[in-house]
Amino acid sequence: MNSPFVTCRNLVKNYETPTGSLEVLKGVNLEIQSGDFVAIIGPSGAGKTTLLNMITGVDKSTGGEVVVGDRRVTDTPQPQLVKWRAQTIGIVFQFFQLLPTISVADNIVFPMDYANVHKPAQRRDYALSLLARLGIEDQAVKRPDMLSGGQQQRVAIARALANEPPLIIGDEPTANLDRMSTENVFNIFRDAAARGAAVIITTYDREIVANVPRVYELKHGVLHEVKSDRRALA
Repeated sequence: MNSPFVTCRNLVKNYETPTGSLEVLKGVNLEIQSGDFVAIIGPSGAGKTTLLNMITGVDKSTGGEVVVGDRRVTDTPQPQLVKWRAQTIGIVFQFFQLLPTISVADNIVFPMDYANVHKPAQRRDYALSLLARLGIEDQAVKRPDMLSGGQQQRVAIARALANEPPLIIGDEPTANLDRMSTENVFNIFRDAAARGAAVIITTYDREIVANVPRVYELKHGVLHEVKSDRRALA
């Protein structure tokens, strides 16, 4: 078997609070291959977003290590991670984080320009094709604040796919979508995994949980795999 594309080893994350240290991740271990489609479930506040932030290098762990490809994320200074992240990871944030002063299409072109992905003359057409796949090509010239929450969610997904990254991270990527849009996004993520990307999402959606090949539950800081015959309980 090939080496995992994403590896978390004994990952620990503590936060200091007025009442003492809060241990959010307690020795999490996880290995994900290129082409895997993985969902992480768990109650609100369980640390799902924290785990994603450790994998992307947005936040630093208290202990343990994260390796993505040949990059030991936990040892890499933040300035070096910025360009690496743009080239390696497509992230769908929980609160979108779209650039408010430029158009929807330009929000998708921006990561291509920054990471120098695709030929410059082709970037806008590719952005429009992603919007078309997500059913919002007619919103391309609008600013993000002119869109509904569900439309902004789909723009954020298109932006995450723009650089065709080897790792796609989605923090509740379908939370603001109707059922038809959710199924469309699920199929897009599944296709990305089929093309070789590692896809990791957090979700509360039971239909997604039932159909994702690998599901993990994070609870009380501990991560464990959920077998297919137990997913109805999620």
